[in-house]
Amino acid sequence: MPAPALLDGRRAPALVVGGTGWHVVAADVDPGWVAAQVAREPIEAPLGARFLSALADQVGAEPGVLDALLIAPPAPVRPSLELAEVAPGEHPRVRRALWHRSGVRVWTTPDSAALLVLGRGVAGRWEASVEVHPSARGRGLGTALAAAAPALVPGGEPLWAQVAPANTASLRSFLAAAWRPVGAEVLFGS
Repeated sequence: MPAPALLDGRRAPALVVGGTGWHVVAADVDPGWVAAQVAREPIEAPLGARFLSALADQVGAEPGVLDALLIAPPAPVRPSLELAEVAPGEHPRVRRALWHRSGVRVWTTPDSAALLVLGRGVAGRWEASVEVHPSARGRGLGTALAAAAPALVPGGEPLWAQVAPANTASLRSFLAAAWRPVGAEVLFGS
């Protein structure tokens, strides 16, 4: 499959996404090369280090983090958390979203202890990310942000999140807010 398009007309160098018994490799590479690389372990190899490294050499871009791919539950009528929309600023979470997403919107809590970022990412899907200041962690704020996010998506469209499994606090927050894991993915490019 060709490299994935982003909404602003750019293309990500590659994306590998997979779930139980399936994988998709979206990159401008020969499908025969992909088949040969994963022939010994077609279920495990596409998201394995050897294949991701070989694909990085083929597309000339580094693989990102292997993330759990989650989908949000149906949206509540309105967020249960008080949030204020703000202009995208220089926060590292926002800068990363601006690199990988278009139409980025940002909300903060009244005390600015946490932020929620929404934007359109791979294949135009709505994607969410959250950040809680270290001094405000441990109070359920991450879970409240994850629960509020679906209500902020225009038209009730599906909402996705990528969470690094090693970020156990974030993963627990999304799961506690009823987000469902549906696969894993690696997006290539800095």
